[in-house]
Amino acid sequence: MSEQSTPAHVAAVVQGREVEDFPELAPEASRGRVRRITVTGEEVLHRRNAEVPEQMWGGRELHQLVDDMFVTMYAAEGVGLAGNQVGVDLRLFVYDCPDDDGVRHVGHVVNPVLDERDPEEAVEVDSEGCLSVPGPHADLGRAATATVRGVDRDGNPVVVSGSGYFARCLQHETDHTMGRLYVDRLSARERKRVLKKMNEMANDVFARREERAAQLAEEFAG
Repeated sequence: MSEQSTPAHVAAVVQGREVEDFPELAPEASRGRVRRITVTGEEVLHRRNAEVPEQMWGGRELHQLVDDMFVTMYAAEGVGLAGNQVGVDLRLFVYDCPDDDGVRHVGHVVNPVLDERDPEEAVEVDSEGCLSVPGPHADLGRAATATVRGVDRDGNPVVVSGSGYFARCLQHETDHTMGRLYVDRLSARERKRVLKKMNEMANDVFARREERAAQLAEEFAG
């Protein structure tokens, strides 16, 4: 999910738990390497991805993947990133996203399951973008609140709940793991408009990401 802006060293909710102080960038990012972000049309984005098997929990491969996803998300100035967005056929996502009250939420979820929405719950229409649809945004209705359940990269249970913009993020990223992009929820006409705009904006977006990746590399090296 696109757009990311967080202040340095503020209180945050990390893996669903409140902490009094947290750095501007999640510590995982300093251990990761920036990966290429897939773009709509690539096969891995358009099918349900594989469950992360238990034998991977706690292992170096999964730990490294989460680290890489965090720094890739920051380089792209996003608030969320799913495994298939770095070309990996596994169901997980990372996030660093504020809610509508300005509370920052940071963490990752492996094998996420989104609680079913109460049909009587309000739907909020707001602007939404995606790092795999580089550039444009479109208005889309999402549930006002969301809860996702899964495990962390060590296999510990995780329950993450949010409202407003963070709820949108949780729904958006879980959709990714099921092979659905936000543009798939748009009308055919709106989807066509967004994809046309993406083609016009993509090169500038890619250039900005390369600049940001270089900046992060310098920061972590220092």
